[in-house]
Amino acid sequence: MDDRQFREAMGKFATGVTVVATEVDGNIHGMTANAFMSVSLNPKLVVVSIAEKAQMLEKIKQSGTFSVNILAADQQEVSMIFAGQLKNHQEVVFEHLNGVPVLSNASAQISCEVSAAHVEGDHTLFIGKVTDIRIEDAEPLIYYSGKYRRLAED
Repeated sequence: MDDRQFREAMGKFATGVTVVATEVDGNIHGMTANAFMSVSLNPKLVVVSIAEKAQMLEKIKQSGTFSVNILAADQQEVSMIFAGQLKNHQEVVFEHLNGVPVLSNASAQISCEVSAAHVEGDHTLFIGKVTDIRIEDAEPLIYYSGKYRRLAED
């Protein structure tokens, strides 16, 4: 199989869309990611997968903290900004949750401390110990087969 075929197959798994954020020296950094999952309930752990070529990799290593912001259906533009798909855009405003930057109006804001990092292939898996959570009642933003989607009512 080639890389394109592998990416296409992985794209057949519908996912939510997140923005992973961290702060280093007073500067907030974020990136769009759909490689996120919960790992454990006790202790509360999540994992994000960050490519070795992503600038975010060193930022999380430096800060030792990150947030996962699960985007709501009306936050597609926010996702595109942090995916580098929109160059001209308004500034994104962050709040803080337990000292970690989070996005306003996300379906869920999850602040984490890095508890472990594992290099696998061309990515690093950051295991985050969840330190706080804030939840909003909102429909999720979905990504499937290379396109943004929304849940449809039956």
